[in-house]
Amino acid sequence: MSILFFLTELAGTVAFSISGAILAIERELDLFGVIFLGAVTAIGGGVVRDLLLGQIPPQAFLNYIYLLTAVLTALLVFLLSWLKCRQGKPIRFINDAILNFFDAAGLGIFSVIGVQNTINAGFGSNAFFCVFLGMTTGVGGGMLRDVLSRSTPAVLRKHVYALASLAGALCYYWLQSLFPSGAIIISTLLVIVLRLLASHYRWTLPRISP
Repeated sequence: MSILFFLTELAGTVAFSISGAILAIERELDLFGVIFLGAVTAIGGGVVRDLLLGQIPPQAFLNYIYLLTAVLTALLVFLLSWLKCRQGKPIRFINDAILNFFDAAGLGIFSVIGVQNTINAGFGSNAFFCVFLGMTTGVGGGMLRDVLSRSTPAVLRKHVYALASLAGALCYYWLQSLFPSGAIIISTLLVIVLRLLASHYRWTLPRISP
């Protein structure tokens, strides 16, 4: 299980780093800006979670594999975009549908990881705290990414973004004691499916339009 969670967290790190780096390129940031925004998006939620759990310094600064993975991923995104630009082609080498999938995958993976890390920290009997930190881990990096890029955080405006993370965290919390490995897959897929359906069908929560 520890290997499965490690690989799952690396996959989420790659997914969120890609989404952060792409947004940085769209905002015309330089190389450092692309790498920084990619890394913040990838590890930001986990850092916030660890601080709330009282784990100082956060895990991302103790095990450099996550930060290194985020940096290398963002660097690769920058290089591929640069090559596209040199060839006179559109900079975007990933279309919106694929980018949305990466964002949804990162959201699902980190929502699950957040719940499990909270359980591992000894708070497994506190359902609210586990689910809350699961959602915080899922949306935290994206919120930091959007704030740094001067965008309204997606969690406050995007189609059921936070609700999808919440649903995945709840699902994992309920299932993890029954069959842990299956719970990871089911909960992550639930978040991905909800996000993709919400994006496709334009599902939104009620809002007031002045």
